[in-house]
Amino acid sequence: MRVVLAGGGTGGHVIPALAIAQQLKKTFSAELLFIGTPRGMENRLVPAAGFDLRLVQVGALKNVTLTTRLKTSLDLPRAIANSLRMLTEFRPDVVIGVGGYASGPAMAAAILRRIPTIAFEPNVMPGFANRVIARWVSAAAVHFEETCRFFPNCRVTGVPVRSAFFQIPSKTAGTQPTLLVFGGSQGARAINDAMIASLPGLRERAPALHIIHQTGERDYERVRLAYEQSGISGEVHKFIDDMPGIFARADLLVCRSGASTVAEITAAGKPAIFVPFPRAADDHQNVNARALERANAAVVVEESKLDPAYLVDTVSALINDPGRLKRMSTAARSLAHPQAVEEIAAMVEELASRKK
Repeated sequence: MRVVLAGGGTGGHVIPALAIAQQLKKTFSAELLFIGTPRGMENRLVPAAGFDLRLVQVGALKNVTLTTRLKTSLDLPRAIANSLRMLTEFRPDVVIGVGGYASGPAMAAAILRRIPTIAFEPNVMPGFANRVIARWVSAAAVHFEETCRFFPNCRVTGVPVRSAFFQIPSKTAGTQPTLLVFGGSQGARAINDAMIASLPGLRERAPALHIIHQTGERDYERVRLAYEQSGISGEVHKFIDDMPGIFARADLLVCRSGASTVAEITAAGKPAIFVPFPRAADDHQNVNARALERANAAVVVEESKLDPAYLVDTVSALINDPGRLKRMSTAARSLAHPQAVEEIAAMVEELASRKK
């Protein structure tokens, strides 16, 4: 079996794509090729994982300046032509679009070549590239039932997540209540600022609370100093390498709501206060967060309404109510998909067999 995975840009696109590729290689000894762009995370992560990567030049069409949109419009035909050439040379049985700039041209090329295609969509609202090609794809693997209205032959598979997140045990009663705060690998200044301002109130309203805070590089020193001066029990990190291990210590999370984060939270069964990134494409982080809120697995606050009074009230109310935290945890875990990567791999094999 020969498979192309097209797309990338952020870790939310690249990391699930790598998980799919590794499963296909393990289960079916598949030959794999990634198609990405020169500036995405795929340039570092894909070669490091041992897979071949080829590049097309294409940028954004949405939420950008007119100049950028014109440049992308001029780049698109060339990107599709280059993708057609790559597909002709590699001769894939299936092409998987994982979202991101390279996904659109490569999937368009596959559709023109009548190669079976699978759109992988981890967000409730499909990204621009997946929306454009949705009606022509052979199948779609999605995280949320609501997303199936956009695609034919759609299956709710969930998002591939490291097995370690599924193996996190429930916290032992009587251990120190712990809050985990993070804003992605680069941190989130709005969350960092709100937490700094909330420290005195949290020390007063939840004196037993311990906080683990990942800040990102740029805010680390000032956040660390704020914790040191507040006297609250806490530990501050620029980055956290062992996120499953840190999840295991947490009773409650304050974080963004990108697709990979949401999938990890449901796998771990952790209650969350989501602060969606307000400039995410198509407001997809807000839509993702609201899906968990409707299931009573999370609380959502818009960044514009994130202030110390809200954080102190909400965190202290939840951390002091173990019964509600347990119900939220159960609700979150009910949304998890432990067999996501196996199900997606099976879909690929089914399409490849049908082609042959």
